[in-house]
Amino acid sequence: MPKAPRFTYARAQLEQFAEDVLAAAKRAGASACECEVSEGYGLSVTVRRDEPETIEHNRDKAIGVTVYAGERPRARRGHASTSDFSAAAIASTVEAAAAIARQTAIDDCAGPPEPGELARAPEVDRLALDLFHPWDLGTEEAIRIARRAERAAFALSPKIRNSEGASVSAQQSQFVFANSLGFRHGYPTSRHTLWLSVIAEDRGLMQRDDWYSASRVPGRVAAPEALGEYAGRRALARLGARKIPTCQVPVLFEAPVAAGLLGSFVSAASGGNLYRKSSFLVDALGKEVFARGVHLEERPHEPRALASAPFDEEGVATRARAVVRAGVLEGYFLGSYSARKLGMKSTASAGGAHNLVLGSDGPRLPGMLKKLGRGLFVTELLGHGINLLTGDYSRGAAGYWVENGAIAYPVEEITVAGNLKDMYRGIVSVGADRVVRGAYTCGSVLIDNMTVAGN
Repeated sequence: MPKAPRFTYARAQLEQFAEDVLAAAKRAGASACECEVSEGYGLSVTVRRDEPETIEHNRDKAIGVTVYAGERPRARRGHASTSDFSAAAIASTVEAAAAIARQTAIDDCAGPPEPGELARAPEVDRLALDLFHPWDLGTEEAIRIARRAERAAFALSPKIRNSEGASVSAQQSQFVFANSLGFRHGYPTSRHTLWLSVIAEDRGLMQRDDWYSASRVPGRVAAPEALGEYAGRRALARLGARKIPTCQVPVLFEAPVAAGLLGSFVSAASGGNLYRKSSFLVDALGKEVFARGVHLEERPHEPRALASAPFDEEGVATRARAVVRAGVLEGYFLGSYSARKLGMKSTASAGGAHNLVLGSDGPRLPGMLKKLGRGLFVTELLGHGINLLTGDYSRGAAGYWVENGAIAYPVEEITVAGNLKDMYRGIVSVGADRVVRGAYTCGSVLIDNMTVAGN
């Protein structure tokens, strides 16, 4: 059977649609315009208890248009989008964006990026980030892969009683971004995932756990049997979980959970929260906000990485940088608009961070447990109890109680609480047991002292 075409449109066609948008914006009297033309396709399959539960083939396309009426500091902004690529639809969408711009309030920070900040085509091409590795995955093969993962978990023990499903996803997309400053560029990308969640039961008591693997390259997604066995072992290890009394102890966050601590930091250090004064990191540049041994780098040009990009969503060139050096905050996450609000320059962060890597100074997980000594090892967090204005942190949790550097027994129905300002400064060590979770790469993180609320 011949392979299905990867995309409906050639790159040149997307570029022509973008040119049509810019021309229509100029005719509508816009002082500036930005647009993104994109399409994507993929397959997602979920198997539960060996039977296919969902099969989804997606094929999407969109044009997003932003126009500006007037020049800074008296600019107005309007945005509209469409999934119809016809000439009439493009003209109508541009006019809708222009009409919105004419009705919105003047904003002295609205406008496209500064021309000198935009990525240059030769530099983009030289990066060779290698972000597109399509997976010609048929439905039957996807079902077989999901079944292999789930079966591997069930084969571990009769105590693996149920499954919340094994999912396989293969996604590909391409886009072109263009603006009235002369920027024209885009590229294809891919992202593939395998996920499994299973339930273990013993004496009527149940525990669940999961694991997933994601990569731009199909061959780098974890083997189904290995992932299934690991997810099953995690669920089995949680059987017999106990409650513990309230205490003040060191807490070790498992690497995937620790990635959430990085996510909270990025939110607090992002332009929108900063200029709205809704972050505990306002005016924190140049100050020690982490323990002195903590280093955090942004590496947007790592080949094949999940969050690599030559430019951000505004076309601003990305660059490698130290965000935190020896505990000191050296950079925020700013797009053009928030940078102007703060009187700073864009950090090419429109759309988010690009491959944040938390430096490791510690051993792998067994060594980190030894460093913990006696305390809590957190493997799951529940709820959203984070106040970015004050830094207050309170999350439901599950994991393991550790004695003498070794896991003693699983625990559940607890809450870990503290303040992010104290937690970041209280980092004792970062483990070498790194995992990648989206834009974040980090190992387990040991924090010197937190409140653990139990029974």
